[in-house]
Amino acid sequence: MKEQIRERVWDDLEESGVARFPFPPHGRIPNFAGADDAADRLADQPEWAAATAIKANPDAPQLPVRRRALRNGKTVYMAVPRLHDERCFLKLDPDTLEDYDAATTISGSSEHGEQVGPEAVEEIDLIVSGSVAVTADGDRIGKGEGYSDLEYAVLREFGLVDESTTVATTVHSRQLVDDEVDTGEHDVSMDLIVTPEEVRRPDGGGQPDGIDWELLSEERLEEIPVLKRLRER
Repeated sequence: MKEQIRERVWDDLEESGVARFPFPPHGRIPNFAGADDAADRLADQPEWAAATAIKANPDAPQLPVRRRALRNGKTVYMAVPRLHDERCFLKLDPDTLEDYDAATTISGSSEHGEQVGPEAVEEIDLIVSGSVAVTADGDRIGKGEGYSDLEYAVLREFGLVDESTTVATTVHSRQLVDDEVDTGEHDVSMDLIVTPEEVRRPDGGGQPDGIDWELLSEERLEEIPVLKRLRER
């Protein structure tokens, strides 16, 4: 079901002309026309104003969010791709960076950001996630690799987020779907859905309280050092 929704949304964004670089939108968190406007609308929300540390995804449609955060004096954390390093987060500190535009790109974040382990991450006030699709209830569909939910679970295990931490996504209105989506206890629910035109605050469900070890293969545990360390702990 999720894969069918992904393909439908990717096709629709492409065929409607809403998709923006990088192309094609398929197989990724799709960029969309109005991503800047969605970032501006998110920045008008009280949850944004109250946040001093944000964890954001690295994808193109949330680039304006990352840049806006730094310009508003907020520290931005991004996960190292696939959490493949013991120091599995990149810290973008607005007080030490000189070029916010360069530092917030996918390639520039690794060059300009400071790679840190979870112990060096500040308590996160707001999480911004990229989505392929999202329901009115706040059920999110990503690109299918599961890293966004896993990153949340790692932060939860280290006490850096909790049930009250707002999780937001910026999407185009065409990414809002009416489908019933099967979700598990490991799936992170969106508290705030922001499009270029509107803001939605779903009632949603509870958030994962940590890592669901039964869902992780031995291969993935070996590939991600922080998981190996958490399991041993």
